[in-house]
Amino acid sequence: MRTSKHLLTSVEVARFVAQGYLRLDGVVPPELNERAVAALDEGLPHVAYGTPLSAAFGQDTFVHALLALPVVAGAVESLVGPGPTVDHHAVHVREPHEGHAQDLHADAIIDVRPDAFDIQLMYYPHEVTAAMGGTLSVPGSHLRRINETDIGRVQNLRGQTRLTCPAGTVVLVHHGIWHSGRRNDTERRRHMYKLRLNPTVPQVRLWDTADLHDPAVTAELATAFPWYEQATARLEIHNRVLLWRALTGDDLFDVDHWVTRVTNRPTRPTRRSHV
Repeated sequence: MRTSKHLLTSVEVARFVAQGYLRLDGVVPPELNERAVAALDEGLPHVAYGTPLSAAFGQDTFVHALLALPVVAGAVESLVGPGPTVDHHAVHVREPHEGHAQDLHADAIIDVRPDAFDIQLMYYPHEVTAAMGGTLSVPGSHLRRINETDIGRVQNLRGQTRLTCPAGTVVLVHHGIWHSGRRNDTERRRHMYKLRLNPTVPQVRLWDTADLHDPAVTAELATAFPWYEQATARLEIHNRVLLWRALTGDDLFDVDHWVTRVTNRPTRPTRRSHV
């Protein structure tokens, strides 16, 4: 049973661990979307790195209202826990008939944490159509560590997604996902608000764990993606298992024994002396 805090389920968190993102389509009401577009056009004040989320945005701001929505608040808490801090936030606008797109990249410097992650909340206050150049992302790329635009020369990968969504959609992404903003070929500006959050508590069983042992959890964590190489794909699942073990505190969880077999170190039994 879902809790009153609207926490994510284990299956949903496992899907995030496998894919690197989680979509919440159309969860923001129209009146808040309208407020957001006006505020994004005006620009937002700077928020210092490390500011507690609870103190970062005034109660009269659209960001405060956005984060107070139960479905958004529950998803954020499920992934980074209560009391996260703000890493940074930014307004991304794609102008009409903009003639260029971003290179494929991951944000910030290479991040090798195997047992923790930041999330980036991406909020789209109006409908995004294919022609508007929605954010391109590569599912399952987040645990293959790169440094910013190391993959910028890559133009297309099998299975990549270009976001199209209804107004009021929120996408929560793992900080390591490969993504890029595409060009806008319409007459309308495209807005996106991004907020990166850092956890301040261990990210262990922060969600509704009632379905922790549902077979669908393992199925999500075993998902393959079309761009994976035949051999290297196993390393992606290996890294997911390591992250899932950290998130659940279950050091025995595995998918097809891929972690167990490469960490198996039997110890020599102690010899007893004979008296």
